[in-house]
Order: sequence, then C-alpha cells, then structure tokens
Amino acid sequence: MKNKPTRRDFIKTSAITTGLFFIAKNGFSEPEPIKVGIIGCGRRGTGAGIDCVRSSPNVKIVAIGDLFSDMLATCREKLAQQIGDALQVDDKHCFTGWDNYKGVIESGPDMGILAAPPAFRPQHFEYAIEAGKHVFMEKPVAVDPVGIRKILATGEKATEKKLSVVAGTQRRHQNSYRELIKKIHEGAIGRIVSASCYWIGDYDYYKPIPRKPEWSDVEYQIRNWNYYTWISGDHIVEQHVHNIDVINWVLNAHPIKAVGMGGRQQRTDIEFGHIYDHFAVEFEYPGGIRVNSYCRQNKDTYKRVGEYIVGTEGVAEPGKYIRTDKEYPYQGENNNPYEQEHADLIASIRSNTPINETKAIAESTLSAIMGRMSAYTGQEVTWDWVLNESKLSLVPEKIEFGPMPVPPVAVPGETELL
Repeated sequence: MKNKPTRRDFIKTSAITTGLFFIAKNGFSEPEPIKVGIIGCGRRGTGAGIDCVRSSPNVKIVAIGDLFSDMLATCREKLAQQIGDALQVDDKHCFTGWDNYKGVIESGPDMGILAAPPAFRPQHFEYAIEAGKHVFMEKPVAVDPVGIRKILATGEKATEKKLSVVAGTQRRHQNSYRELIKKIHEGAIGRIVSASCYWIGDYDYYKPIPRKPEWSDVEYQIRNWNYYTWISGDHIVEQHVHNIDVINWVLNAHPIKAVGMGGRQQRTDIEFGHIYDHFAVEFEYPGGIRVNSYCRQNKDTYKRVGEYIVGTEGVAEPGKYIRTDKEYPYQGENNNPYEQEHADLIASIRSNTPINETKAIAESTLSAIMGRMSAYTGQEVTWDWVLNESKLSLVPEKIEFGPMPVPPVAVPGETELL
C-alpha cells in the first residue's frame, strides 16, 4: 500500500521549483505574493480564506465582499485573529450590496474565493473568469440545470484563458481518498458492480436564524439560505454532493438515470423553509451499475457519512480501506484536504500549469440536482434530458429585497417536472 507519485506530488514539486526560481531571481526565499479576494463572508468563505493563507507561503487576502455588512465585519474580525498580517484589507476594499462581487474582482486579486450561497455561483464564476481571475469555488456550483449549463460554458472559457479552477470537493485532494481510489481504478477490487453513498445524520451546526422585523422575505431567506431550494438546491445538492462526487470519481462517469423519493417528517416548522429532510435515490450509471444514495438531516438519529464500493473481487470504503481476502487499511500520510485544495490551486498558478475542476464539480452537482428533481416529482429523470432540455431555473433574473412567497413543499405526483 505504499504511496506512488501522484499528480499532487507533481504540483508539490512544481511549487518547490517555483520557490527556488524566486530565490535565484530575487535573492529571498519567499515566492511572489498571491492576492486573494473573498466573495461571500459566511462560515465557509471565512474558513476558506484561512485555509488558503495557511496552505502556501506569501498569500494575502486583499479584498472581501458580502451582501450584508454585519457578515463582512464578522469575517474581517475572524480573519484578523487567525491570519494576522496576511489580511491586507482596508475599508476601501470591503464591499457590500448586490454588486459586492464586482468590487472584489475589480480590486485586483489574482484569484477569487467564491463562497456566497450556491444560487449566486454561476453569476460570480462567470464574472471572475471574464475578468481573467483564477478561482476557488465552493460546492455546489448551481441549484438548477440552467445554472449548470452556465457553469460548464464558463469552465470552457477558463480553459481557453489558461486559468486554474478548483472546487470545494476536498476529498479529491485528500491523500487517503486519492491513494485508495487510484488502487480501485487499477483493479484492486475487480470490476465494480454496485455502490452506495451516505450523508445521514443531523444538521445542528446550521440552526435557523430568527427573523428580525426589519428583514424582508428575501433577506430572511438569504440569511437562512440552507432551507430554501432556490438558494441552496436542498441538502441533497448542498451537502450530499460530496459523496455523489466521490461515486462519480470512482466510476469515472456520471449517472444516466435517477429515481428518487424523499420527504419532510421531522423538520416541518416554517423556520426550516420548504426543503426536504431526507432523500433516497437510485442512480443508474453506464454499464447498468446501480448506486444507492441516502441523505438525511434529522436529530437524534444514526449517523453515517461516506461511500461503499462493491467489486467482483472485493469491497472498499474510499478514504478508509480496501478489502479483498483481507482488509488493507489506508496507512499513508494524512493531510489537511481543506488546505491542500488551496495549495494545489496556488501551486498551479505559480508554476503556470493550469488545473480546471469545473466539469467534475458541475457533473456532480447536476447528479444531485437530478436526484432532487426525481424525489420532488416522483418521476424518473435522465441525464440527457436534464442537461440539454430541462428549463428549470429557480433563481429570479433580478433579486432585490422585498416580498418572496415560499413555494409549497414539493409533492411527488403533483409537483411538475420542468
């Protein structure tokens, strides 16, 4: 089970080589600075900024933006506490309001961290790539098929412009997942015949924020974005996409069909918006491979997060072990994948070897969207139809503070497939 050279090793070597180049050229050990702008100052945007700075030498946060000034202020304070002098943001480089992303991108960073709620990702991604910026974008990257088509088109532009794009699917940068999936691809468990993936458990770390009298419907929903499908995609898209992404990675494919079901049994109060609290989806992949996908957000329940792969000669839990006639646990070096994803991105920028993860995360996001659409409607959903024909667009063309009635909870057999 010894590690072999991987693409991550190549990027790490590239980073070292780049650093040595700057030593020779400039007479000091620190590489040229990478300037970073953060769009979306919530928990994930703040955390991504910290991870980015800690991942590589001489990374500076130079601009931050958020729709809400209080979120921006909290982020700025936490960044100052965690990364010190690496935070180089004055008041002129703090942007709020609906166009905050434009201010951040136009202030001159080398790369942007896109961490606003998923509904805004296609718009922000397009703006950053058009401006010639490298991008780290959080998962998921859209909430509907129309958004995914924009993401894919923008990803092609990034390739044309030789820009690097890394997504927040950190397992793809985690040593244990990379090593064991490499062995699965090499045939360690034979031909894959089925798989399962899970994110079942609680969601206590995102409690609903009580509504203030001065908040409009739109502000309240954006501040509680996890509980509204138009902003989050529902939790099968927002959270379970991680596990679906691993399955796509293992199978080197995306599903061709989905049949799903779900509902809302425990989180029925209005404070939880209108999303489901559980899903079960059967995905069919090329070659007739069936994958069972389960996700749930219920308190006081059994928890399981991970993936299980069945082959003709063994089984595997990516990131943990491969089992054939006996179990082979992963015994290699552990790393921090949340930092590694940024280290890989920054190394690619410094070594001028672009990487682009847009297609992979777009396909994983659309896979999850397929599952949600099937569960909401009770209909079978095919990949070709959802990618090429579906007209479903959940995000209003123009969003502004004001009324926004909450759609009813989806009812299979009644909710229309668009």
